[in-house]
Amino acid sequence: MSFSDLISTIDNFIWGWPLIILLFGTHIFMTFRTGFIQKDIFKAIKLSVTKDPDAEGDVSQFGALTTALSSTIGTGNIIGVGTAIACGGPGSVLWMWLTGIFGIATKYAETLIAVKYRVKSEDGTMIGGAMYALDRGLKARWAGIIFAILAAVCAFGIGCMVQANAVAANFTTNFGVAPWIIAIVLSVLVGLVIIGGIQSITRVSERLVPFMAVFYVIGCLIILIMNVDVLGEAVVTIVTSAFTTKAATGGFIGSTVAMACRYGFARGLFSNESGMGSAPLVASAAQTRNPKRQALVSMTGTFWDTVIICLMTGLVLVSCIIKHPSIDALSGNGSALTSMAFSTIPGIGLPILIVGLITFAFSTILGWYYYGERCAVYLLGEKVIIVYKVLWVIGVFVGSLVELNLIWNIADLLNGLMAVPNIFAVLLLSKVIADETKKYSGSHITDKDTTEIPVLKNSKKGILG
Repeated sequence: MSFSDLISTIDNFIWGWPLIILLFGTHIFMTFRTGFIQKDIFKAIKLSVTKDPDAEGDVSQFGALTTALSSTIGTGNIIGVGTAIACGGPGSVLWMWLTGIFGIATKYAETLIAVKYRVKSEDGTMIGGAMYALDRGLKARWAGIIFAILAAVCAFGIGCMVQANAVAANFTTNFGVAPWIIAIVLSVLVGLVIIGGIQSITRVSERLVPFMAVFYVIGCLIILIMNVDVLGEAVVTIVTSAFTTKAATGGFIGSTVAMACRYGFARGLFSNESGMGSAPLVASAAQTRNPKRQALVSMTGTFWDTVIICLMTGLVLVSCIIKHPSIDALSGNGSALTSMAFSTIPGIGLPILIVGLITFAFSTILGWYYYGERCAVYLLGEKVIIVYKVLWVIGVFVGSLVELNLIWNIADLLNGLMAVPNIFAVLLLSKVIADETKKYSGSHITDKDTTEIPVLKNSKKGILG
């Protein structure tokens, strides 16, 4: 067995039942531990567009949310859903949707402890994330170091080179633009944004994320209106296939209930990143009166990402397969399945999909840069920032030009392993999460946290500096 095959085998194992049980089990546990925090989703949506300028932080709550969404709304919502349906059948859509419903609680929990245990750098910049919850909340610095190393390294793969490759491939395939031209232009654009730090990344995300999400959703709505005559059948097919074996007829590949669960859970967990510890890295920089407010705002990311956008994509694909049996020939290929579905919109279908994929990938590069930088700063101090920026731009350039199958598998594996220390923090700090949730309930949601945010004296040197 080659090294590439070994990594692929380990990756498939990690993203199989072990991670499904760990993450989905945590989702259910935290749903009960937080008193079904999902019931506050509409209050959370309102808070996400409410400014809190008097609170401490570097960016607005909405800015932190859109920056997190910039890295989660992406190919997982488009190609990932297609892959789940192609490999696990239509029933995988329901299981994917359930990861979003219950994952809201874990996204809330991991964000709350990240904000609660955040610190200030010596220049006043907010720093937080799973590594600080592990370090300050559990006195487990070793676990914080492991999380930070995994995140800082895997960011170059899953958030940088792979995304750059997707942008270049789309431009080359659909517009005939040479990869080296895309590599130069994309590297320059990314460099211009990240040189300004979190404020610059947030400004771009606040404008790009709503545009790209609305643009893609409009495309989905057009297809659903076109397929309205089979929409009811699509819903019934999704629900029944989640609990019974679907034969390889009627446009669907055969699948067992176990396969539908596995691919639905795995793609849903990968898409919304609830439990991965990524989104709290930027949420920790938000201007917020208390940890619960930002935790509520952050949990709307999972709602939009999986409960809404992934569900719409699933309905689009299943309804298209029912209405256009010829799509059956593409079963097993999520990318081709999604392309065929959008091509049913005359003239503008594929352009909508292509623009969506390109903007999603570009925004993911920006969001994951900040994640990786924060983890690198935790490890090596602020002196590493300029080095990380340069390496990131180089990663974008190289990623646009080379095949990345091995890099993708390594990054995917590290991304899955990130969840372990993060979930470790969420579960062991679940009492703190429950107490904070009760403390700021009702009218107390507007109370200001009186706990002073400590200044990290070694922020210039880092834990390992």
